[in-house]
Amino acid sequence: MEFPRTSRRNSAPHRRRSTSDRALRWAAALAVAAAGCLAPVSAQAAGDLDYVALGDSAAAGPLVPGPDPNVACLRSTRNYPRVVAERLGARLHDATCSGAEIADFTERQGGFLPPQFDALGPGTDLVTVTVGGNDVDLVRTAVGCLNAFPEPVGRSCADALTSDGDELARRIDGISGHFGAALDDIAHRAPHAKIVVAGYATYIRPGGCYPKEPVWARDADYLQASVDRLSGMLAEQAAAHGAEFVDIGAVSRGHDVCAAPRDKYLEGVLPTSVAAPLHPNGRGMAAFGTAIADAVQRSG
Repeated sequence: MEFPRTSRRNSAPHRRRSTSDRALRWAAALAVAAAGCLAPVSAQAAGDLDYVALGDSAAAGPLVPGPDPNVACLRSTRNYPRVVAERLGARLHDATCSGAEIADFTERQGGFLPPQFDALGPGTDLVTVTVGGNDVDLVRTAVGCLNAFPEPVGRSCADALTSDGDELARRIDGISGHFGAALDDIAHRAPHAKIVVAGYATYIRPGGCYPKEPVWARDADYLQASVDRLSGMLAEQAAAHGAEFVDIGAVSRGHDVCAAPRDKYLEGVLPTSVAAPLHPNGRGMAAFGTAIADAVQRSG
């Protein structure tokens, strides 16, 4: 089954790029111009397993030390796909890219990056996927939840986003069919591959940690509940389309943005290690990659 190619302008799940995504894209464009490097680069590890990694910045690892020579995607050579490849002794083609949406699997991202599905083929043995966060504007929504002052001085994003039903829930439910179709397309293009869907992390603990992270408690709970809903949708679609799901939320619990710097798997608004704000850091990528590789090994 081919995943339908849809126009971002007319397709409901593909909303306009967030402010943070545009900033990442401009940074990438400048870096590309400086480096003169547009061709995708695969990270090769010795082995007989052909592994393709697909997805967005939650998999690509923007700003995590060890940048991939193809700087256009702000991809790290210490992201979870690289960890998975090293643990399994696999040959990796890392097609992950910061800012990616589901449509970028079959269309040129930014107008010049090849579709991520171009990396797939009959010889592909393993595929990992993390996507959906940009389709529902998670990062932009989270930035909109920041409040410099405690309640009641400010505005609750949870109140605003649930005043007429749950806006984030509607967005997440709206892309479920698109993600399921993408999984079918992966299976069509790589018929012998094991497909593993990795969910999103536990970014913030119940009640948050205001003012360490400037998000009110009820807004923190709403944001994490929405992330969990997105991961739940990914898990449901994985089960319905013959893929395996790895719960990154469970792996990262207790290692959220409120944790001590040495314990964090994810960075907050002001990172305490080298990584993009509101994204996994190097410790997180190592933990996530280990969990995914272990799941692949357990299932054979």
